[in-house]
Amino acid sequence: MTKKKSEDDHKPKVNKELEGFDIRIDPFGEIKSSIDIDKINQFLNNSVDDKKLRDREDLEELKKGKKN
Repeated sequence: MTKKKSEDDHKPKVNKELEGFDIRIDPFGEIKSSIDIDKINQFLNNSVDDKKLRDREDLEELKKGKKN
């Protein structure tokens, strides 16, 4: 019989910018993260292609994080 690996034995691969990222849901249903949500959102804005935003003229400004 084989032994099942526990979740703690396997760490998922993450981008170097998000090293140490861990997210959990506590017993009350609240999301607990080891990295600030604003930093995660900025990383996603810069790294992930959003097909709904492809045709926007100000897309580059959004990726740079400029605010009006």
